[in-house]
Parts: sequence; structure tokens; C-alpha cells
Amino acid sequence: MNRSWIELAFDRRFALTRVCALACVLIGDFLLLQRPSGAQDWGLAAAGLVLCLAAGKWAFGALLAQSGLLVVAHALSASTVSSLKVLAAVTLFELAVRQSGRRLAAGTTALALAVAVNRLEDLPGELLPVLYKMGIVAGLPLLLGAYVRVTRDAAAHARQYAEQQELRAEQQLLAARAAERTTIARELHDLVAHHVSSMVLRVGVARHVVAATSTTDPRIIEVLDDLHSSAGAALTDLRRLVAVLRAPDRTGSDTGSLVSPGALSAALESVVHHSRQSGLAVTASLDPRVARLDAVRGLAVLRLAQEGLANAAKHAGPGAHAELAVRVADDAAVHVTIHDDGAGRTRPPAPGPSGHGLIGMRERVDLLGGRLDAGPAARGWRLTAELPAFAPDMEPKL
Repeated sequence: MNRSWIELAFDRRFALTRVCALACVLIGDFLLLQRPSGAQDWGLAAAGLVLCLAAGKWAFGALLAQSGLLVVAHALSASTVSSLKVLAAVTLFELAVRQSGRRLAAGTTALALAVAVNRLEDLPGELLPVLYKMGIVAGLPLLLGAYVRVTRDAAAHARQYAEQQELRAEQQLLAARAAERTTIARELHDLVAHHVSSMVLRVGVARHVVAATSTTDPRIIEVLDDLHSSAGAALTDLRRLVAVLRAPDRTGSDTGSLVSPGALSAALESVVHHSRQSGLAVTASLDPRVARLDAVRGLAVLRLAQEGLANAAKHAGPGAHAELAVRVADDAAVHVTIHDDGAGRTRPPAPGPSGHGLIGMRERVDLLGGRLDAGPAARGWRLTAELPAFAPDMEPKL
């Protein structure tokens, strides 16, 4: 994140530039307005300028020296006293911008005492004017410098907080994506376990049928036995892996059931029914061809419907109406659209959902090579997703 103009303007690297600009102004003042006549005045003015330039690196020491120089110049009745006061006030401002505490208090006191010493002959009769002059020369630069320092520190803290928030958001995004990938892996392992279980069952049946035939080559029986044993071991390993991947607080039916004909349509109808029970009026349009979708894209469609309708029920407000449309195109691509009218929303929709549901949906769609768009519509919120058909040489990016 870029630094603020306040931090840049009062960075130490720019202090020399500021002091040099001030020096040019004062030199013009000496040459064109005050026009010191003697070498003494020019010497005091040069010393004040050198100390002001040195304040870029040694502000505290330069301020103490300028306070002493101011007393000397007044004692010598130099014509450059007013200019030296300006230089000392600028140095105090530099010190107040950079530091706080004892050094700042000591420098401010030294400059204020220098002003008071130069007006000792006016005391006590002119006490109020002397105090006022001390406040102008020493107090005003102190307050301005302290204000700049506090503002600069606040800008630095705000920048640091924004960076921390950005880092936290990035970490949350990565965590949400990792969680979604874990969910997908668990679901796919469920599906694989379902298929392997069916294969084990069929191999077992084949063993019994072949064993009942007396003319069967014993080597075939041996191969079937070995295949049955290997498949059983694979099924056991898969079930153990699924148990590890499954979140302990997550419940739901076995995703392997989606491989059966018509299971996805039934699951989507169940999601719609559950959303209606939560108070959301839902109109569903489901293409009959979704029943023939492969299990991987079927799980993605089911997940999109669950998260999309859940978000609509949560954010659209009571009395809202949502439309769910799942369509299979001629090129076998699946199009999912969820649109709510936001009828119960008390305020305009935000630019994006605050939770991680949209992140998870986008991650799942991206892994399948699809595209997902979500955002405010003319009325309410609209989510559209496209899941392309798997080409022979294309696999999900897991």
C-alpha cells in the first residue's frame, strides 16, 4: 500500500528539501528586505541558516544552539533577531514532528527561555506580552509539530491495519478454498468407494458362479480370488480415508447415492423443499436431462443449489421469491441460475456476500473448468454458473 502524503511530506528524507527552501526564502529576505549592513549580522544569519540545515539530522542539538544564538543576537542588537526566531521555530517544529518526551520538552523550554531572556528588561510590567510571544515562538510550532506527528502515526497505523486486514482476507480465502477442495475430495472418495463396493460385489458373484462350473480353469478362479481380495483391501482403505476427510460436525447422506438414476433430481427437489420450509418462496425449473449427469458435475450442481438458495434465504429477507433453473444445453454443458427478487431486504445488496459460500462455489466451478458470476441484479441478487461437458482429454483440476 502506498504511503500517505502526510508521511511523505514529513519524512526525514524530505527535511533537507524543506529547510533548503526556507533558507532560500530567508536569504531573499536578508538581501531584499532587511539588508544586514555589518559582518556581524551576516555572520549571525549564516550561523542560523547552518543550524537550520543541520536540523535535518540533529534537530535537538540545532534547536539548543539556535536558542543560544538568539540570546547572543539580541545582546548584540543584531537586525536578524526576528529571522533567527523564525529559524528556531522551524527547527522546533522539525523536532516536534520526529520526537516526543524529554527531548521535545527540553528544546521547547530552551527556546521559550531564550525569548524570555531577551525581554527581561520588560518584566514584570510586560508579563502578558512576553508570555504571548513565548507561546507564539515556542508553543505554536510545538502544537503544529505534535499534530503532524500524531496524524502521521495514525496514518501509519491505518495502513498497517489495512495490510493486516488484507492478509487476513487472503488467508481466509485460501482456507475457504482448501476447505472446499477437502469437501470435494471427500465427496469423490465417497463416489469411488461406492463404485468399488459395487465391483467387489460383482467379483464375488462371479467367483461363486465360476466355482460352480467344473470345467473352469483353476487359474481363472485364482485371478478372481486375487481381484476380490485386492478390491476388498482398496475398499477398506477408501472407507478409512473418507472417515479421515469427513468433518466431524458434518452430516448428510452418502454422496455415492448420486450415481443412481434420478438421484440428482430428487436431491434438488429436496433442497427446494427445505428452502421453502425456511420461508423462501422458490420456483424450480429442472431439466429432465440432469438425471443423466455424471456424478462429479451432479455434486457441483447440488452444491450450487444448496449454497445459492441458502444465501437467498439469508440475505433476501422474509417474503422474498427465488427462482432456481438447471438446464442442460445441447453441448452437454450445464447452466445453473439462481435469482432472488430481494423483496424482504431492508437495504440495497452489498457488492458481494460476506461469507465463504461464494468462494467455495467459485472454487468448485473453477476446478471443473466452468464459470461462475454472482452479484446484484436489477432486482435482488443473481447467480449464474456454467459447467462444461468433460472432453475426452479433460479432467477436473483436482
